[in-house]
Amino acid sequence: MRFPSLRSSAFLIVQLAIAASIGAQAPTNPPPPPPNAVVSSAGNIKIERLATLEYPWGLVVLPDGRLLITEKPGRLRIWENGRLSDPVQGVPRVVNRSPGEQGGLLDVDIDPNFASNRLVYLSYVEADPNGATIAETGELRFGSSRDYSDTIVRGGAIARGRLEGNQLRDVQVIWRQVPKTGGRGHFGVRMVFGPDGKLYATSGERMRFDPAANLKSNLGKVIRINPDGTTPTDNPFAGTDTARADIWSYGHRNTLAIAFDASGRLWTLEMGPLGGDELNLIQRGKNYGWPYVSNGDNYAGPAIPDHATSRTFTAPVRSWTPVIAPSGAILYSGAMFPAWRGSLLAGGLATQSLIRLQLDGEQRVGIEERVFMGRRIRDVAQAADGAVLVIVDAPSGDLLRLTR
Repeated sequence: MRFPSLRSSAFLIVQLAIAASIGAQAPTNPPPPPPNAVVSSAGNIKIERLATLEYPWGLVVLPDGRLLITEKPGRLRIWENGRLSDPVQGVPRVVNRSPGEQGGLLDVDIDPNFASNRLVYLSYVEADPNGATIAETGELRFGSSRDYSDTIVRGGAIARGRLEGNQLRDVQVIWRQVPKTGGRGHFGVRMVFGPDGKLYATSGERMRFDPAANLKSNLGKVIRINPDGTTPTDNPFAGTDTARADIWSYGHRNTLAIAFDASGRLWTLEMGPLGGDELNLIQRGKNYGWPYVSNGDNYAGPAIPDHATSRTFTAPVRSWTPVIAPSGAILYSGAMFPAWRGSLLAGGLATQSLIRLQLDGEQRVGIEERVFMGRRIRDVAQAADGAVLVIVDAPSGDLLRLTR
């Protein structure tokens, strides 16, 4: 995509300066409170606050109706009958330097056979075990978005343990991002179990660009592993010495939503750079183009060619500019909102919305709806009665229930 000309950029800067000056002189009014009811294609929706947590990130419903919820600073909690538990013991130690960073305790999921084996899966960010540090490289394409004080070498990981009461026991790490690297974000590590019983997870490219296309690294990939962390023999690169066996697809940037539809197709929503968020239909062994093509641009430096300029890569089914900043998604199948059955429901951070995407086959989105919540929606789940549960990305982030 093209950057604006110097003349238009200068004009824009002048206009922004004038607007800032006027804004500084005008009285400021507090923003309106977020709504407690909204209107949607499914009718009127009530929004009920169930609990408040510190930067909640992942959410899963247990077979008995209880909820497991992660908090980025490193806590896992159980919600039951209107109350949050004390932090669950046995959670791995995480790296979370500050509230605004992307690392910490991330997603949570349960084994398909949870009722019998009680296994819980956690994704999180861990430090290099040897305490290694690395200097920030000063990557031009991020513009000024660099933190030279952050030198901790770290990476995403997935662990599983058996939930007994308020404790995880026999916790084992079953997968890690390779290689670990310093600073920055783009960890990804959203998880979902497929109809085949395998665990699929997203792996961000750690704001390093090139690893997404490197098959010797699992950064910038969707990975597929067995529940115990071993690699399925039918993965696209299994049995080769030119690529990692855990890779299912590659060429991804920062994928923060993953869900299967009723036909067994795998969908992801991926954050683009400056524009160009993506909805992708994930197919075995395909390359989705990052960092060589995108419908967005770098924050500074050279422009990125659009997807339409190359047939080498698999293009998104839908892209967004301005961005929606997607995070968390489910395929809705409940009874409470019949008009939404079969739709993807995704959290929207930038849009402060619950985003509904009614898919029309594999090539297009038939209907797109944004249910404005007035809150940054981080993750989405479906309760047994068809209610929609969401968590809010905030220092005091609410667990909300959406009902008729």
